[in-house]
Amino acid sequence: MKKQFARFTTLVVSCIFLFSCAGNEEVLTRKILLSQDWKVQSSAKTNQNGEQLSTSAATTEGWYTATVPSTVMGVLTANGLYKDLLSGTNYKNADRTPFDVSWWYRTTFKLSDIEKGKHIELQFDGLTYRANIWLNGKQIASKDDIYGPFRRFSFDISQYAVNEENILAVEVFRAQKGEPNIGFVDWNPRPLDENMGIFREVRLVITGDVSMANTWVYTKVDTTSLNEARINIETQLSNLSDKDIDGQLKGKIENIDFSLPVTLKAGEKKKIKITPEDVTSLNVKNPRLWWCNHLGNPELYDLNLKFIADNKVSAQENITFGIRQIDTYITPDGHKGFVLNGKKVLIKSAGWTDDIFLRDTPESNEIQVQYVKDMNLNSIRFENIWGSSQNIYDLCDRYGLLALVGWSCQWEWENYYGAPDDEFGCVRTEHDINLLARFFNDQIVWLRNHPAIIGWMVGSDKLPRPELEKKYLDILPQIDNRPYIGAAKTMVSKLSGPTGMKMNGPYEYVGPNYWYIDTLYGGAFGFNTETGPGSQIPVYESIRKTIPEGDLWPLNEAWDFHCTTSTTALNSMAVTTAAVTGKFGKANDLKSYLDRAHLLNYESTKSMFEAFRINKTKGTGIVQWMLNSAWPSMYWQLYDYFMIPVPAYYGVKRGNLPNQLIYNYKDNGIYAVNESAENSNNLKAIVRGYSVDSKVLYEKEITFSIKSNDAQKIHTIVTPSGSSFLHMALFDSRNKQIAENFYTLSSTPDTYHWEKTDWVGTPLKGYSNFKALTSMPESDLKINVSRQGKDTNSSIIVEIENPTSFIAFFTQFLLKDATGEIIYPVYWEDNYISILPGEKKILKCSFDENALKSKIATLKLTGWNLDEQSVQIN
Repeated sequence: MKKQFARFTTLVVSCIFLFSCAGNEEVLTRKILLSQDWKVQSSAKTNQNGEQLSTSAATTEGWYTATVPSTVMGVLTANGLYKDLLSGTNYKNADRTPFDVSWWYRTTFKLSDIEKGKHIELQFDGLTYRANIWLNGKQIASKDDIYGPFRRFSFDISQYAVNEENILAVEVFRAQKGEPNIGFVDWNPRPLDENMGIFREVRLVITGDVSMANTWVYTKVDTTSLNEARINIETQLSNLSDKDIDGQLKGKIENIDFSLPVTLKAGEKKKIKITPEDVTSLNVKNPRLWWCNHLGNPELYDLNLKFIADNKVSAQENITFGIRQIDTYITPDGHKGFVLNGKKVLIKSAGWTDDIFLRDTPESNEIQVQYVKDMNLNSIRFENIWGSSQNIYDLCDRYGLLALVGWSCQWEWENYYGAPDDEFGCVRTEHDINLLARFFNDQIVWLRNHPAIIGWMVGSDKLPRPELEKKYLDILPQIDNRPYIGAAKTMVSKLSGPTGMKMNGPYEYVGPNYWYIDTLYGGAFGFNTETGPGSQIPVYESIRKTIPEGDLWPLNEAWDFHCTTSTTALNSMAVTTAAVTGKFGKANDLKSYLDRAHLLNYESTKSMFEAFRINKTKGTGIVQWMLNSAWPSMYWQLYDYFMIPVPAYYGVKRGNLPNQLIYNYKDNGIYAVNESAENSNNLKAIVRGYSVDSKVLYEKEITFSIKSNDAQKIHTIVTPSGSSFLHMALFDSRNKQIAENFYTLSSTPDTYHWEKTDWVGTPLKGYSNFKALTSMPESDLKINVSRQGKDTNSSIIVEIENPTSFIAFFTQFLLKDATGEIIYPVYWEDNYISILPGEKKILKCSFDENALKSKIATLKLTGWNLDEQSVQIN
């Protein structure tokens, strides 16, 4: 199990608005998060029913300790069961029958004397798949009504709750075939329990006679001047009493204060809208705008909104929001692009998945979001509306990462959904159409305050059935103003028009030139919603945790089992092995195989992003498939299940530097790109070619200037015969190096069977020849390591010198603890680097010392043509 998936007892268990006085106002409302002190057990191991379990007479001896959110498998693994489940092929024969029956969740909570006479609501943000709910011996909800993971439920429990101990028992049932559940499609094996459990937060909301819900803040920016914005606020007030109530709706946003009179009739629900016409100070001058990564700071504001009657705060909500505006445009070729605060943004993204048993925590989420920002990406695609809480979206807000959110293709194909599919997928009955429409409404209302979210993607591989899409299109304008995207694929809906997206792959290995020369499929044009060069193999240390010692070499069934679960392709290492052999010759051992496969992964993934960057007039978005893995995998990831970056991580990071020099495999051009917010003037590029034995083949110095959000060709090279290296360095106007790039080139290009292209990709017909790299002259490095800073501002400084006449090629740096475990999370400014003959450089690795999983002991470095070194760190 991942270390970071252990549940911590230090998690905040309640968000409380105390019963106290705010100024002269008595506060009657609070929220209590029911996250700790749960017990879980199979119904097969208890003879007690819901009525009995929700009373003090029940016994929970032998039950598993649990927290919520969780799934049953998450609880069991946290209690030490299934320790080696994800290793080797163990999962293949795992027993699913324990989850054929229902499972019980049980907890207790207390209310204070001061809460007598208050209104108490019990809220569930997500259960799967069905649930019976009992409180204090009374059934308050039935599985006949409580089902569907993307519905949110709330219950008025005022008449059932007592001031002393309250006992809540929830019986959960797993999803059956043909029910729209959480889904991992072919990314990994299905969870043994189908993620049954209380997988999102449960809370109590205590209020006076007026409650408040679904508060929403939305903004409109003057995108011409950026010096003015309109803030609009909407909330729902409910009078829970049998008498009319007069009160004040008071709000505060920094130095903006407002108060509006509100009258609610007995039992009335009223939607209140507050605009700049009602409160002139909501027309904000010189607002701090929310920007995505590299375009500016992701500025956030806080709204406190409360309803006051008789000098008592009956209800209140605190909302964090950003002032920003999202728009879209269509290119002349019909591709959709996104605009943030009036600026076109090339979306550079990757596809997220939660852990196979939904064990992600705020801590593990933050590590991953920091990784995304560190890679110079500006977006995450959430295909499935992931998250056990809003935490992952809060982090996107905070770190400036745009989020594309929507349903997965789990419900579009029979082999995943369990019911026949057609051109619109598997959802076809009136019941299921209404259920998905409810999902859509509940999820948007739940998430709509997040400035990071830029669109709702209601289909993946297929459009929704027209009857369902009509409901989506009727719902959306009433509850949100973001763009609607009918599918992730190039399709035309009779109701919503062209999607403007493309999903043509590839999902399997292609060479780095593919992204430039392909103009029909997955190449650098349009908005490619999911694509990538196939396997992205972890480092050796992670592989040893995944593959048993006896199966490490040669590659075998254990390796293939940790590819994807697709039944038609992508389920073995065969394509990667063919590319390794075709380009370099047959690998004789695991190290040589990994060196070669890692180089393939690094260069093709880097090139994929680079091609879109220099073709930004035609390309509007690129989503690497995928960002992470739900279980230990060899495919589709930029960091592995154990949170260790794969080599492609650093290719993505280098290729997406805001200012960078990029080689175009199609025209041999050297391109400069600038995706920073400012123009860059008086830059200098130095371009050098090297032979495999490190002789300089050519050299060119170019000076130029480039505007913000632009790409331009500054030079053309002639590719030398055979294999060679290309090194490029970029300097600013003060002659400080700001970027570096490095390529392995061959005069024999990768070629393709274009006529055999299918959904998986385009198979290679011929491979570029890099066999000369297997006999590169040995190099050596002198290393000096020191520490700087402390606590959150800590770093390791590595001084590197290449005293030889030969390039130290594709050099990897790892920090390890005393047991040999890789240290994480750490943030190398670069890695898998090549150090030129005679070159000296300094490499920095930053980290928060308090966040490290263990203590740093050694620096390990290894390379293509280097002997491994270990340097002790004091």
